[in-house]
Amino acid sequence: MSNITFTSLALAEPILRALTEQGYETPTPIQAQAIPHVLAGQDLLAAAQTGTGKTAGFTLPILQHLLDKPLSNRKAGQPRVLIMTPTRELTAQVEESVKTYGQHTSVKSMVMFGGVNINPQINALRKPIDILVATPGRLLDHLNQKTLDLSAVEILVLDEADRMLDMGFIRDIRKVLAVLPKTRQTLLFSATFTDDIRQLARGVLTKPVEVSVAARNTTAERVDQVVYMVPQAHKRDVLSHIISESGWYQVLVFTRTKHGANRLAEKLVKDGLTAAAIHGNKSQAARTRALDDFKSGKVAVLVATDIAARGIDIDQLPQVVNFELPNVPEDYVHRIGRTGRAGSAGSAMSLVDRDEIKYLKAIEGIIKRTIPQAPTPTGWTPSAPNAADNAPRPPQQRRSAPRRDGNANNGHAGQGRSATTNNRSGAAGSGYGASTNPGTRSGPRSAPRSGPSGSPSGAPRGAPRSGPSGAPRSAPRSAARPASRSSSNSR
Repeated sequence: MSNITFTSLALAEPILRALTEQGYETPTPIQAQAIPHVLAGQDLLAAAQTGTGKTAGFTLPILQHLLDKPLSNRKAGQPRVLIMTPTRELTAQVEESVKTYGQHTSVKSMVMFGGVNINPQINALRKPIDILVATPGRLLDHLNQKTLDLSAVEILVLDEADRMLDMGFIRDIRKVLAVLPKTRQTLLFSATFTDDIRQLARGVLTKPVEVSVAARNTTAERVDQVVYMVPQAHKRDVLSHIISESGWYQVLVFTRTKHGANRLAEKLVKDGLTAAAIHGNKSQAARTRALDDFKSGKVAVLVATDIAARGIDIDQLPQVVNFELPNVPEDYVHRIGRTGRAGSAGSAMSLVDRDEIKYLKAIEGIIKRTIPQAPTPTGWTPSAPNAADNAPRPPQQRRSAPRRDGNANNGHAGQGRSATTNNRSGAAGSGYGASTNPGTRSGPRSAPRSGPSGSPSGAPRGAPRSGPSGAPRSAPRSAARPASRSSSNSR
């Protein structure tokens, strides 16, 4: 595999030129394995941990397929390729990758998601498109309104397939499958696959080839993991102290609830740190602004719920913090997969209350390693007690009801590029305080990497690297819509 180049994979000159302009020379292992099978027209089940370049593993051969088999009479609103993803952020990033790698071709792509005005999307569908990247909820909206025709789809991609099925999208996926041509190529890509998900996925594929570049449910080798045992009531104070004393300039913090994300961001801002929160109750504009500011270094700490885990893609993100452990252990793998991408070093810290020990044991069980514990830092000052900190934790359960486009409700949430939105904007935690680290930035971009993942990295073109990986420089034009009242503090 080490001698494989993008040229040897028989990619067309316009695609190779785009890769060269981004500074990529050789494919990552998942790309080297997946691309030949996709080019051969085979169904594929591909497992690779986050940051290994799996997005380019399907976008590059899809572009090649469209160049090899051009159509002279393309119909409006009738895509040849359908890519479905679970979240708005991921949808925007995948389509950005398609545009980046296909910039020297005539391939036309479109992004489709809800939570925004549907009319601009209807207008866009009045023109021919080759590749449609969509979330399931808004996709079904268009099918119901008969503004979209999927009868000509040649390739179907389910990106982050395990999450889509786990989030309850299986009903939506089956509705989409029912209107797709029976003869097609289907690709399932994901960072993790449970046994149940694998079995279900095989029902969608025809004689699939399975490729994997890492053991199932493993974490990135270059991510240093550590656990601090901290009572829930003291976590905000401890985390604020750690960030201030460490001088971290770019930290992604995961919380389990939207309300918790807001409260933590407010606390950090009050302590003089630049922080913002993103979650399902934030408007598209607020989420896009927060992501933009985080990537540019204007905001040092981004507090997020798990809904954003699959959409935040930043090269060389140095630090991820689990403010609370997820109750679904596979989510831990995806959370810390935001750092240590494409061979870069990273660090993941978890603050664990004694009530979370069961979650910690479950996580260690699936990653097959014990996460080292370190003494709790000293020198921090406890805040005044808050009754909410001592409230009992809600009962934990896996998601059972279908969730539309990465939200906890069944509304038609998804994504689109219009600024119009019906979302509520969570005001708390969205303000920015005075920066304790002026001049912060999103980290160096000149380190060698090994292949395309979701989008271009923006590293210096003079520095040879081994394939695209990481997110597009521009922040995802995406947003999430509010969760239902019955789960207002859900992920």
